[in-house]
Amino acid sequence: MADPVMKAWRVESLTEPPSLVLRELPIPEAVPEQYLVRVEASGLAFGDTLLVRGRYQIKPPLPFTPGSEVVGTIVGVRGGAEGFLPVGTRIASSCQQGGMAEYALVPVCHAVALSPDISAGAALALRSNFPTSLYALREVAQLRPGETVLVHAGAGGVGSAAVALARWLGARVIATAGGPEKVAAVKEMGADEVIDYGRADWVDEVKRLARQGVDVVFDPVGGEVGVQSLRCLAYGARYLVVGFASGTLTALPANRLLLHNATAHGVLWGEVRQRDLSLARRLTQEVMQAYAQGRLHLMPGRSHAFADAPAALQALHTRHSVGKLWLTVGGN
Repeated sequence: MADPVMKAWRVESLTEPPSLVLRELPIPEAVPEQYLVRVEASGLAFGDTLLVRGRYQIKPPLPFTPGSEVVGTIVGVRGGAEGFLPVGTRIASSCQQGGMAEYALVPVCHAVALSPDISAGAALALRSNFPTSLYALREVAQLRPGETVLVHAGAGGVGSAAVALARWLGARVIATAGGPEKVAAVKEMGADEVIDYGRADWVDEVKRLARQGVDVVFDPVGGEVGVQSLRCLAYGARYLVVGFASGTLTALPANRLLLHNATAHGVLWGEVRQRDLSLARRLTQEVMQAYAQGRLHLMPGRSHAFADAPAALQALHTRHSVGKLWLTVGGN
């Protein structure tokens, strides 16, 4: 009898634009400390768009299956240790790679059990985007009530989470977004002010709205947006390097940090999860509980069919998306 197989998206060569191929592969087997999950939805992150081009800091050996976060149902487990979730439990989890497939392996320590009523999109956002933003704003930047935050890419997955969380933490939020649709979506999320960063004078507008400067900059865009952001700093400001959606690293002008007694901080949530599992669990549970109680709101995202994975990644790469994106793989 042939081994059971699954469909999975594969990167077999690094090209521009990227080339993904749908293949049939053997269903993987869990090793100790892993769950085998039948995937319901595979979350898409901006890092995936770089990974499939060979432009991410992590470069898996070819060929590989991308996808670093999933919602699904446990169908197999290796280990049998006390505290393992039983087969049949619906979970959200990060995974090293391999999420863009019908089955995936996830680390036991990163899996979070889900209630049956939470949607896949909400679960993915709360498992990845919201803990990232909460860690950045509260744990790293030490954001205080009444401070002013400048959130770039406020209509993106991690940016929209930062808008919601900054408001939740009592801050004033100035956000940027690209185009009327995204500006309207960020306003709906509760940002106090939203600026279209397609405007040539967006820096002047930020400075007009925050005459003493902004206390925190949350920047998942980088490049020239990051450079210009340092013109908006208040005394003692904190600049958060969250990502480089622009495709260009930020050449930080250190003199701007010096003039404002400001600091720049890198935020890499995946590394935090590896090094401080208890903190990662606490922040994840905190945002999930706040959402369940109606104290946190999510920007509506968009589901794409599993067969449309290349188009979904391209929409994310070219920043033609609003909110969290995910692939609907199967019903569980």
